[in-house]
Amino acid sequence: MDEPSSSSSSYPSSSGGKKKRPRSPGHSDERPVHTTQIYTSSLEDTLTFSDTMIALQLMRTQFPKLEKVVTEPFILQSQLYSSVKDRTQVDRDLESLKKDKVLRVFKLNTGQDDHAIMFMDDYLKQMALAVKRSRGKDQDGTEVFGWFERYVIHLKLEVSIDQRDLFSLLSLGGDVTDKHITLLMNAGLLTRQLIDPNMYWFSIPSIGPVLKGLTQGRKEILSLLNRKKYKEMLLSSLEKTRLRFSPLDVRFHIRDLIGSGHIKTVQTPTGLLGCQRAELKRAGLSRLEFGTDSSRASLAFEFRVELGLGSF
Repeated sequence: MDEPSSSSSSYPSSSGGKKKRPRSPGHSDERPVHTTQIYTSSLEDTLTFSDTMIALQLMRTQFPKLEKVVTEPFILQSQLYSSVKDRTQVDRDLESLKKDKVLRVFKLNTGQDDHAIMFMDDYLKQMALAVKRSRGKDQDGTEVFGWFERYVIHLKLEVSIDQRDLFSLLSLGGDVTDKHITLLMNAGLLTRQLIDPNMYWFSIPSIGPVLKGLTQGRKEILSLLNRKKYKEMLLSSLEKTRLRFSPLDVRFHIRDLIGSGHIKTVQTPTGLLGCQRAELKRAGLSRLEFGTDSSRASLAFEFRVELGLGSF
């Protein structure tokens, strides 16, 4: 079996050329960022990066501490898109990091095109907890978990796997039955695709409550913006909002909403402004009608430029 690549391998950086790849954050001797400083910095100060791996490591550090859910840190692909401007380079870097088994990408069951990124070390920890719970139920067939880690996880790097490939790889460990597949699904390691029952998504165990919070948090923030007169807030103010329906913090959701295009940011003299994308044009034109002081006029002009409407 192929083992995960060592930390000495190289990957294409967003700034061009080759860089030594930092180890997965699970390695205690690799701590390339000052975690306390990064976590306490404002979102505006740490919103964008020039390097994909650095962005991933910092967002992993900023992953909210959840009280009632045990899950290792993960990063949404939309968050990465909001943090590194060159999306094409981000996609190339992710492919390289997947091939080197530094991380895995998962399709999330949210009803939208959401993907989560988890460092391989973190995923293996999450999987170990799920396996421990399953083995504690005194069931037959738990040997499949060892086969799954040994022959499937490190050899099948895509977000999904078809039933034929799954059985073929698991059979390298022993005789595979449908009961083995059921055990993997019950442990949260696989999810059967609704549109094709012969296809499975690889999944993150115990992530269900977090996904519910992800959906509710998105709605809560967009609803908050929608209640504002101009459908906008400074990010510094929005970041202080306490969410009622999501265990994830506002910073996590803002990055996601910016990367998915639901929130657009505009730089203003008083800071970075977040506005609902669908309301940008109306908000910009409203500023022209109601803005009387110089700051409002300046901000309205910025909206027009951002929208490609030109000057007055």
